[in-house]
Amino acid sequence: MALLASAFDLPAGRLLALDLGQARTGVAVCDELGLLATPLTVLRRHATRSADFAEIAALVQRERAVGVLMGLPVNAPGKTAAGVDAAEDGPAPADEGAQARWARRYGGRLARALPVPAAFWDETFSTAEAVRLAAESGTRGAAGRKDIDALAAVVILGDFLEARRARGPQP
Repeated sequence: MALLASAFDLPAGRLLALDLGQARTGVAVCDELGLLATPLTVLRRHATRSADFAEIAALVQRERAVGVLMGLPVNAPGKTAAGVDAAEDGPAPADEGAQARWARRYGGRLARALPVPAAFWDETFSTAEAVRLAAESGTRGAAGRKDIDALAAVVILGDFLEARRARGPQP
């Protein structure tokens, strides 16, 4: 469908969040009111992008999501989550890292294959926060890397939902 310029332009309702990775993609979902983010699954990457995109589009349909939030690893000092722009194939910030450039390209192409709008959200420190949450809950040892990816998607989605609530209703 469309890659939105701002995550705040995503429709209200059930959202899917993706912690995009080159080996695995962590997936989280929120409730219809946008109050609670929960881990959903971890998807292993397929041999082709089209197979990846089809699996994610099927999840969007199954979960009745109205939008998709994709993590973008923004490392630039002073760059805020709301400042993540959607320049999919256009110029990226000069100090953007290789992983962010990859996520921007992959996510931009994914957005065109989805039946709902998508947007990027700053995922900086989401994996570190997911590891901390897993350690606090005592699941890190048994869970392994897979569950960390899904928890990172929860962190991304939770951060966005909190920012959206703090921003309040827009005219």
